[in-house]
Amino acid sequence: MVTINVCKKGTNVPYGIIVLAHYINRQSNASFQRLDIQWHEESNDANSLVILKSDYDDVIGTNNVARYLGKTYKDLGLYGNNPGSMTLIDHWVDYAADKLGTNNFKTLEVAFDEINHHLTLRTFFVGYKLSLADIILWGALKNSAVFNSQLKAGKEAGGPHLARWFNYISSMDFIQQGTNWVTQTAKSKTSKVGKDQPNMNIGLVDAKIGEVVTRFPPEPSGYLHIGHAKAAMLNQYFAKEYKGKMIVRFDDTNPSKEKEEFEDSIKEDLELLGIRPDQITYTSDHFEELFQYAIQIIEKGLAYVDDTDVVTMRQQRMDGIPSKSRDISVEENLKRFQEMTKGTAFGLSCCLRAKIDMSNPNKALRDPVIYRCNILPHHRTGNKWKVYPTYDFACPVVDAVEGVTHALRTNEYRDRNSQYDWILKALDLRKVHIWDFSRMNFVYTLLSKRKLQWFVNQGIVSGWDDPRFPTVRGIVRRGMTVEALNQYILTQGASQNDVLLEWDKLWAINRKVIDPVAPRHTSIIKQDIVKANILGGPENAYSKEVTKHKKNPDVGNKQTWFSSNIWVEQEDAKTFEIEEEITLMDWGNAIIKVIHKSDTNPSIVTGLELQLHLEGDFKKTKKKITWLADTKSISEVVLIDYDYLINKKKLEEGDEVENFVTEKTEFLTDALADSNVKELKKGDIIQFERRGYHILDNDPSEPVLRFIRIPDGKASNMASKASEKNGLTGKKLSMDFPETAISINLSPTEETTRSVLLLVVVYSHSPYAII
Repeated sequence: MVTINVCKKGTNVPYGIIVLAHYINRQSNASFQRLDIQWHEESNDANSLVILKSDYDDVIGTNNVARYLGKTYKDLGLYGNNPGSMTLIDHWVDYAADKLGTNNFKTLEVAFDEINHHLTLRTFFVGYKLSLADIILWGALKNSAVFNSQLKAGKEAGGPHLARWFNYISSMDFIQQGTNWVTQTAKSKTSKVGKDQPNMNIGLVDAKIGEVVTRFPPEPSGYLHIGHAKAAMLNQYFAKEYKGKMIVRFDDTNPSKEKEEFEDSIKEDLELLGIRPDQITYTSDHFEELFQYAIQIIEKGLAYVDDTDVVTMRQQRMDGIPSKSRDISVEENLKRFQEMTKGTAFGLSCCLRAKIDMSNPNKALRDPVIYRCNILPHHRTGNKWKVYPTYDFACPVVDAVEGVTHALRTNEYRDRNSQYDWILKALDLRKVHIWDFSRMNFVYTLLSKRKLQWFVNQGIVSGWDDPRFPTVRGIVRRGMTVEALNQYILTQGASQNDVLLEWDKLWAINRKVIDPVAPRHTSIIKQDIVKANILGGPENAYSKEVTKHKKNPDVGNKQTWFSSNIWVEQEDAKTFEIEEEITLMDWGNAIIKVIHKSDTNPSIVTGLELQLHLEGDFKKTKKKITWLADTKSISEVVLIDYDYLINKKKLEEGDEVENFVTEKTEFLTDALADSNVKELKKGDIIQFERRGYHILDNDPSEPVLRFIRIPDGKASNMASKASEKNGLTGKKLSMDFPETAISINLSPTEETTRSVLLLVVVYSHSPYAII
């Protein structure tokens, strides 16, 4: 038997060989030797996904194995019947590897167009029947994230003939059998594939096991937020997937914004997230090298020093107007750059710009700034430098110098990918492949450092770790676990689709993580709290041990106090009726005997008398009530809940953040809690019965403990407490008619997408409908 060992390389799967093997095995002719397909998570050959083993020799590589099988099973006619058809098949088999094994949009666009044109009047690639060309090309396209994303979106990549051919081949029985084998056999060996399986099949170009190097380059000018967490985690994921390494590089090129404080916080947050880089570097380590490359690009005539003022330069780039300095000589540019290097008055008015294409529709290519002056001391290099590279210049250069093979970054940089490639080519540096993935944009949430800094500066929040902030330390302070954050980010995968995410799914995952281990405690709201006298209750208060978590005894025990006087909440007491039987949780049933109410406000209950009925069946009572014994051991606590900082789901370009700040975002509630909460540590997560999950936010030695409510992911609890600002909210609409005037206040909910107002006005015995 011939054995074919197939494996993933990163996330690529050799679909072409797998379906080819299934095609051969489907033939009923007994003269055909069956193929045994073996799935391996790793390949012994770092460069190959496919190794064929036979009695005679080993064949390595997708195309080599395809040709070997075509020749071995020549009676099937997959490799053509004459030298001419074999030559054409060889061309297309090589084409699949050379042209389709990339995620470069321009390369693929040309390839898709060429294939579509070839298939204009053809059902198959070569001749009038299925061949290796069809099978191997189909397998390459099956692995192409770009092709599949366009197909899924209903776009015809290349044109209608390519889409027609691909769908036709996909419908064949052996193709479906092979793909099902991958799903059921190959993936089952690793983990179950559920609805939240991450989309990691991005097909990193030229990715080789053991050689992939990724990087995460944060700027030390602020704290990491949840978007940064995704970038860091995905870079680590693919480095591990390919048994390569990940670099964390601090992009410290702007002394005006950067601080050692931010650098330290980033390291702490990465450690918290479980991100452990193989190497930590700094762009500032390469300042001398970058400076020499700046000289080199000037000497090549590919950059110039511009003294145009910022406002004019911005407008000229917008309008595609070349700068007056664009064509000055290399000698003059070098002289000007020296002025920048010294930080002279003239140098400070200049910047170095790449000389690319001022008429390009992509404005990122309209002579971007690659060096600028800054005379402030750098937190690592002091006063050594007066010129600093921009991120757009430093990033590709340092990526190439440090050996990065794949730059994975959010698609907000997509317009600058061409700029990135241009800089590498201009300086004759090694190619670095880019893959961009979608940002994590959440409703009612800002991820811009500048806008978050505004909230800090205005004193609206307590700092960068405020529980209302989307920073890593902010959401962790609010009760997010690192385990849940990891799970959520990986479920998002490396998709390029931009969507506005709701917070509910993330917090729902967190709830699943904390629910099995969160101790249960009791809290009672203090406002209008009601004391209840227990008839037949204990003469003296006493305590006994009960489990902290009824479904998980391993969480431990706690002391619960029992007394003839207990506290219950006003909201519960209001619902009681005389002779009603209720259940006191963790104690037993009781019957309401007397209800005392306020003389001035009969809706307020001021006292209760209950008769213990411990033999009662708690399954038959409708009301299960939390309570606290009135003892000295009771704890004073404050329960804290938050709303979103902004009252609009998504700020559009041009929206000023100060116009959409939620008026009130912090809600404090005084409460009492059982004495066991004094044993907690800051950061401990618990569940207050009937009240939800909370995290202790201060030191338990303080007289009043502060507990932050952890969102549970339920849609009703995730809604904004403030109305979203729009054209109608809070505005008064008045319409005057003869003899009739109607005034209506409109406050549409945020879900309202179209409001129809129907007024029927009776006038002269006739209805008027106004829409």
